[in-house]
Amino acid sequence: MSKLVIVESPTKAKTIKGFLGRGYKVESSFGHIRDLPKSKLGVDVENNFEPSYAVPAKAKKTVTNLKKLAKSADEVYFATDEDREGEAISWHLQELLKVPKEKTKRIAFHEITKTAIQEALENPRDLNKNLVDAQQARRILDRLVGYKLSPLLWKKVARGLSAGRVQSVAVRLVVEREEERRAFKPVEYWTVEGEAKKVNSENFKLALHKEVDKVIGKHDLKEDKAKQALSEIKATDLIVSDVKAKENKKGPLPPFTTSTLQQDANRRFGYSAKQTMMIAQQLYEGIKLGEQGSVGLITYMRTDSVNLSDSFKNNASKYVIDKISAKHIQSGGRDFKTKSKMAQEAHEAIRPTDVFNDPESVKEFLDSKQFKVYSLIWQRAVASQMSEAITETTSVEIEAKGTTWSLKATGTVTKFDGFKAIYHSNGDDNELPEIKTGDKLDLSKLEALQHFTSPPARYSEAGLVKAMEALGIGRPSTYAPTIATIVDRQYVTKEDKRLAPTEMGEIVNKLLMEHFRDIVSYNFTAKMEDDLDEVADGKIKWQPVIKDFYIPFAENLEKKEAEIDKKELTEQKTDEVCEKCGSPMIIKLGRFGKFLACSNYPDCKNTKPINEKGEIEEPEKVEEDCPECGKPMIMKTGRFGKFIACSDYPKCKTTKRVEKSTGVKCTKCGEGEMVVKRSKRGRNFYGCNKYPDCEHVTWGKPTGELCPECKQLLVVANKTTIKCEACDFKKENE
Repeated sequence: MSKLVIVESPTKAKTIKGFLGRGYKVESSFGHIRDLPKSKLGVDVENNFEPSYAVPAKAKKTVTNLKKLAKSADEVYFATDEDREGEAISWHLQELLKVPKEKTKRIAFHEITKTAIQEALENPRDLNKNLVDAQQARRILDRLVGYKLSPLLWKKVARGLSAGRVQSVAVRLVVEREEERRAFKPVEYWTVEGEAKKVNSENFKLALHKEVDKVIGKHDLKEDKAKQALSEIKATDLIVSDVKAKENKKGPLPPFTTSTLQQDANRRFGYSAKQTMMIAQQLYEGIKLGEQGSVGLITYMRTDSVNLSDSFKNNASKYVIDKISAKHIQSGGRDFKTKSKMAQEAHEAIRPTDVFNDPESVKEFLDSKQFKVYSLIWQRAVASQMSEAITETTSVEIEAKGTTWSLKATGTVTKFDGFKAIYHSNGDDNELPEIKTGDKLDLSKLEALQHFTSPPARYSEAGLVKAMEALGIGRPSTYAPTIATIVDRQYVTKEDKRLAPTEMGEIVNKLLMEHFRDIVSYNFTAKMEDDLDEVADGKIKWQPVIKDFYIPFAENLEKKEAEIDKKELTEQKTDEVCEKCGSPMIIKLGRFGKFLACSNYPDCKNTKPINEKGEIEEPEKVEEDCPECGKPMIMKTGRFGKFIACSDYPKCKTTKRVEKSTGVKCTKCGEGEMVVKRSKRGRNFYGCNKYPDCEHVTWGKPTGELCPECKQLLVVANKTTIKCEACDFKKENE
């Protein structure tokens, strides 16, 4: 008997293949094999929103092969992921392959291990059409918004723009945070801080705390008072007036959900949500562990549950008792309650499939990023079952004798590390010596410091995911693609790993806020997610959800088509006059920002770049003449950043890339210099500036040193390692 098992990923197929016997053939669908067509709406709005699916060109060969295999198989198992997306892929496969129902089985599992696969095969189920309908409803909703609203943005703002249901709300969050920052007025405040010590002890930190027994608020101290306190404290003795010690217990955090994993990986490693999910996918689908073969190291990574299986809790307990001590484990295990609406995703947190595959034991099989993410998941899951950490916080009040001032020092000492023995968090404890009331202290240093209150920080990716989750916007599978989309579409840009809106992002957000408020409404979007959850639970049908949204949306769209004036949105009058034809110059908005243009367009195509203040930017000249016409070359800014172009454009269209030098000579040709280049995917690499005569390239940044063994370039491999680009030589990156 031949049995065909279909999964969505070739890596997953390879891992599962290792667990099954000779009678099974495991194949991949390579993701979705059917979708709404790209060239048209694909939704019949007049006929109950019936979708029209098409097989993309890239999937046709796969579909042909799967049809052939399914026809000859005795049984066909659909083994796609256990969520709405996976259920939809299985349903599309069933529809396309036309396998008789009695020959098809749906199996699902939360982890890719031999035990989980065998259990799934023994307990097949029917396809869950409610999950499929919820996925279809989301896809159709997003298609209706995207295909109906995007053309309006093209007409009224700039070509190439797009709108999306969840992405527009994410942009709104980023824009509103930027508006808060602009409206923020900094307030000056002062602190008095320093260090003191007992005789024959180390310094510890202290700060001004009270004036005449009244605690000084964080932003209450002004310059005159700060300098008065500084002068008076320095001129007197410091005596310990009170010492209080308090024991604190802190329990571990719950194991990771999708959003908390994305947040922690972003905070600790600077990984984007998209990058974290890509790495987690690799760990889930299988890593080759030497002779063990391919092994799925973590459970399914799209989940909003914090539950853990009893078997994992028991194994975690055994591991901790064996490796650390029985005191470090929570007796009876530990359960957590989710704060999120657990509706569509799998019902267990992200955890290692086998606790005994600790990070060090699998390190040699993982790349550095996989190791970091796996370590994080493993530590968090195991630590969640461990005992509380016990700390003692000592608060010391210090009197400045003969004055109205008192200072305070606080120190924390760990008495029992508990879960912190595995899951570490950053902290800088102020170590205090043994201290008691009446002790005299020597002041080592004391300063009056000026500060200003800071505006609210821009969102990091972690912060944006947290905000979206708190508002009920999106679900585990949508956070990463939503953020990636708003960055890719240049509505949001990354500045120092923080998200800032672009000018275009702000304009599109303003238009949507004024004319399509439901699309960017937090409550409306969250309610839509709740409705989709109810569809998934079989409580309501999907067509009424779409209808309730679409009818008022379509009516408003038609109204705004006539109402919105493009010139009001994208043009602004100036006092400038076009030197080519004498017509007034206006500030226009293009896809990549504002620029100055002649109002006599298209008869006159004169344009000039402007800066953020709306001032004309004179072209930056470079010490180079055009090789084609001899006119001066100038620096310009385009879609991909700065480039060099002929000043006689459009008559002469000569352009040249701007080379960012590394100052390192090319070792291959001996003549060129290694410069920074950019791949089609936006990744930096380094190549010889004599290309195409010399094709020397490397991904790592050249250090300027040569390998002591082969005399080729040494390049930066990562934060801790420098390696040779040609041989196996490595050394520490100091």
